[in-house]
Amino acid sequence: MTGEGQGRPNWRKSSRSGDTGGECVEVAALSPRVAVRDSKDPGGPVLSFGIQSWAAFTGMIKAGRHDLS
Repeated sequence: MTGEGQGRPNWRKSSRSGDTGGECVEVAALSPRVAVRDSKDPGGPVLSFGIQSWAAFTGMIKAGRHDLS
């Protein structure tokens, strides 16, 4: 998946993710979208979100509104 006028996406994952193959997601900025994929399956499906939706979601995560405990 590439953005218009872009080369290959620059996928990144959290600096808190280890190299043990855990349950991680990777994100790539594809202006005006944000792409998300499973780090264990880089050739698999990719989800795409608008920048405003992604910012709202990550803001809620940072605020602890999606904690499962």
